[in-house]
Amino acid sequence: MSKVCAAALVVVLGGLLACCFRSPTPNPTGAAVALTRFYSQTPAWWSCEQLFECTSLTVPLDYAKPAGTTIQLAVIRARATDPEHRIGSLITNPGGPGGSGVTVLKHSYPDWPGHPSHFGPQLRARFDIVGFDPRGVGRSVPITCLTDTQLDHYTALDPAPGTPAEVDAVVAAVKAFDAGCQTHSAPLLPHVGTPNTARDLDILRAVLGDPKLFYLGSSYGTYLGAVYAELFPSHLARVVLDGAVPPTLTAGQMAQGHAGGAQEALAGFIADCVSHPDCPLGRDAATAAAKLADLFAATRAHPLPIGTGRALGQASAETGVLVALYGSPQSWRLLRQALAGAMAGDGHGLLALADQYYGRDPLSGRYPTNLAAGLAISCLDRPGVRSAREVQAELAGIARSSPLLGTLIAWRELPCAYWPVRPQSRPHPIRYAGSPPILVVGTTHDLATRYSWAQDLAGQLGSAVLLTYQGSGHLAYGRGSGCLDTAVDTYLVQGAVPATGTVCQPDA
Repeated sequence: MSKVCAAALVVVLGGLLACCFRSPTPNPTGAAVALTRFYSQTPAWWSCEQLFECTSLTVPLDYAKPAGTTIQLAVIRARATDPEHRIGSLITNPGGPGGSGVTVLKHSYPDWPGHPSHFGPQLRARFDIVGFDPRGVGRSVPITCLTDTQLDHYTALDPAPGTPAEVDAVVAAVKAFDAGCQTHSAPLLPHVGTPNTARDLDILRAVLGDPKLFYLGSSYGTYLGAVYAELFPSHLARVVLDGAVPPTLTAGQMAQGHAGGAQEALAGFIADCVSHPDCPLGRDAATAAAKLADLFAATRAHPLPIGTGRALGQASAETGVLVALYGSPQSWRLLRQALAGAMAGDGHGLLALADQYYGRDPLSGRYPTNLAAGLAISCLDRPGVRSAREVQAELAGIARSSPLLGTLIAWRELPCAYWPVRPQSRPHPIRYAGSPPILVVGTTHDLATRYSWAQDLAGQLGSAVLLTYQGSGHLAYGRGSGCLDTAVDTYLVQGAVPATGTVCQPDA
């Protein structure tokens, strides 16, 4: 992967980057005087690959002590292709939490034959498209916890510990992970919660020269956008939230919703699979579910060697299936092939899908910061389970929602039980007056962010408008619906919201 904005990894003490700031001037955004120097900084942009410019943004590590330690955040942008009619900057967040906005923009913006840009031509013409790595993520003072080899073992942890000894082994591994985060990233851990990232987002907006925010947030990025709307309600221009995560949800409700969505997506995949002659699961849904359960049990008892010192165990097999379900039905052919390989004794395909979930590089074996940063942010944003016993208490309900994948989802809550920093936010409805209206996009069969969540968030955000995508997979914008993409682009460029009740379909 090419190097982008490597200089943004530096952590500096307050005052060290004085060369990058203008002389303090009154802040037109009304920020506290102590933050004026951050809002007034002049970024130094440099070319970073053919289409992009990069810079670093300086923000306080601790907003309660803005004169203290500062950190730098990596920022990337593609300039508007029609500068004469440029509206401003459209800041994006790809989700996670823990997703790198720099990396995602690098891969989603270019318009290649057969791989069109994620962003419509209107947006590319009228906006600078901007991505950034939130604090703790990617090139922005990344949180680190374990080595890559240790992460190979951690991601293969038993997803369904049943005996006391198996539970103890999982707890010990999780505690070691959490201790590694504390050892390597202790100063950063208390400061990566979403409210601080929302404050960073407001500084970025001002530094880019925009009086108000244009924003496109996906998945977790909708939670960030909602928190921003609560903290800075007068700073919004046009905001799109695709794949809603309402701030009212508890960690348990999110796990329950994810399990239900996974089961719905799995049922859809099975129904599609059994209609294809190359389906390795049989010709009816009951047989297919049983064969999938048998495969998971077999990889638990006898992991499939890959020949690289790794093996496909139950955790990777289930994770590979889960990540494939995030895609649209057009991508399910890859899952059929991976399952056929595993059932024939070749686990390469499913393990590659599991690696995709974690972002593990297939050549170097390196992991990005997604896992560590995602946990660090999630554990601060909302209270979760406090022990393995509490996970076990949730298991029955989550397993009912998803008999094959629910246990994996439930045990993924465990790291927050032993996290070294206690939660700093609580589930609550967003207080936003509703002017201008926010556009919330919900997919009817989204396994990760439920359609009911989009309805809920739209109801919290004053005059927000809900745009419905009648489809499957995670997220809607840029997924193959001209109706939906046009509605989003028109809103961002012109400010015209779609009619209430608008429902878009995938293109034929």
